[in-house]
Amino acid sequence: MRLVKEFLLALLLGGTLLWSAGSQAQPVTRSRPNILWLTCEDMSAHLPAYGDSTVATPAIDRLAREGVRFTGMFSVSGVCAPSRSAIISGMYPTSIGTQHMRTNTSYIAKEYDIPSYQAVPPPEVKCFPEYLRANGYYCTNNSKTDYQFGDPVTAWDENGNQAHWRNRPEGMPFFAVFNFMRTHESQIWVHKDKPLRVDPSKVKVPPYYPDTEIVRRDIARYYDNIMVMDSLAGAIIGQLEADGLLENTIVFFFSDHGAGLPWYKRELYDRGLHVPLIVRFPGKKGAATSEDELHSFVDLAPTMLSLTNTPIPAHVQGQAFLGGKKAKKPRAYIYGARDRMDEHYDRVRVVRDKKYKYVRNFQPDKPYYQDLAYRKQMDLMQEILRLKDTGQLPEVTKRWFGTKSAEELYDLEKDPFELNNLADNQQLEPVMKRMRNSLEEWMQKMGDQGAGAIPEKEMVSLMWPAGRQPVTATPKQTVLNDQPGRQIKLSCPTEGASIAYQVGKEKGWQLYTKPVAVPAGQPLKAKAIRYGYKESEEVTFTPH
Repeated sequence: MRLVKEFLLALLLGGTLLWSAGSQAQPVTRSRPNILWLTCEDMSAHLPAYGDSTVATPAIDRLAREGVRFTGMFSVSGVCAPSRSAIISGMYPTSIGTQHMRTNTSYIAKEYDIPSYQAVPPPEVKCFPEYLRANGYYCTNNSKTDYQFGDPVTAWDENGNQAHWRNRPEGMPFFAVFNFMRTHESQIWVHKDKPLRVDPSKVKVPPYYPDTEIVRRDIARYYDNIMVMDSLAGAIIGQLEADGLLENTIVFFFSDHGAGLPWYKRELYDRGLHVPLIVRFPGKKGAATSEDELHSFVDLAPTMLSLTNTPIPAHVQGQAFLGGKKAKKPRAYIYGARDRMDEHYDRVRVVRDKKYKYVRNFQPDKPYYQDLAYRKQMDLMQEILRLKDTGQLPEVTKRWFGTKSAEELYDLEKDPFELNNLADNQQLEPVMKRMRNSLEEWMQKMGDQGAGAIPEKEMVSLMWPAGRQPVTATPKQTVLNDQPGRQIKLSCPTEGASIAYQVGKEKGWQLYTKPVAVPAGQPLKAKAIRYGYKESEEVTFTPH
């Protein structure tokens, strides 16, 4: 993989690239199953299926009874936008310029003189649904994107709150995503005045929180929101079953990162990175079993391609853990990164194996705590700050406001809450060396260059010269024959651009993969998008 600075310079150069064509739509078969993603936000594995019986989640419990429960799935970041860029691309955010949370926000211009921007990844990077579309799948997203490089029109057949597999051509295999917002961090304060169905006195308060009424109430609201999310997931499963599609659809359920609570979300400890993942296969294959290998969000894209018999591009950094192209060796490590979170920078990198977590703090002069305006809307956060100011915080919570060590090491089997830093334990020096080397090798391979070698402002100036978003060139046509049913070849001078087209009065945009047959008298519309660039002008080619 090219180093970050090299690819940022290279992306400014022009060129011509169209990726390989796919097949025409084919019916659902055993090697071309439907795939349904049920995704939620800001939720750790606080579910009965993972041993937490605080609330009932019948829909997710059913998936666990009839499917496989994965216990080793981790996000690449403790926050949504970098995580979602990894999910959709199969690439680590630090390697494609999507690591800062978030790129299209006004406060970076105010605080750091950086324009609100869309990241420009290397030209080969694509949203994996493009590969599925080229392979004959109907792809829908309902409806969050947050990829950091825009919402490419070529990624989805449908993208919005009406997107549904039911809108596809009859018999066409589908990949459908339904994202549930109800567990998002913000919903703890948005719904704080509504009646609670969870008794605050019955929730478990983690050891790093003070045990007060306000803390318990917000934790109870978090669990209440999980119950609502479960009912929404159950409704989608019910639709799938009503359509007679459950037994030829692989159903995935997972969260985009850990719980939306203070000192969970945005952190690189397991409470920020570890997420539930349950997969139900047709025929209930592997029902009520579990799998404990390590998996990363960068592995989801190649796994979808593997399950659908779609070629996995060489640039993809993850590895498939299901399907015909499943990796021969399981992961030894997962990796994570933190850079800017809203208005504050704190560069941290982590590596984890099955037993140990190694943390490298590149700015140990800063406290663990980041004074984020967004998070302070939560009563729980305000309560912690109030107790801090009055000297009433428990000792363990005080650590959040202290300065960091340059290195941290945790024994996750003995210390699952990651509270006992073993970095100075001489007996564990071999472990420290192994984990440190693994992290450094990963950073070098990904082009990370030690977390911060390229400040965000410099990175953006390379992506957006003079602070202006580059524009994708307008597609061009080549008429291969001019007979009725003429064949039109489309191309775009912008390197890495994907092309969308419509023939006649078609609704929606088709993904261009090979010359298009255009009936006599019908216009052909086209537009192109290079990820992170502004979409090209729409052009209409009319018959001679």
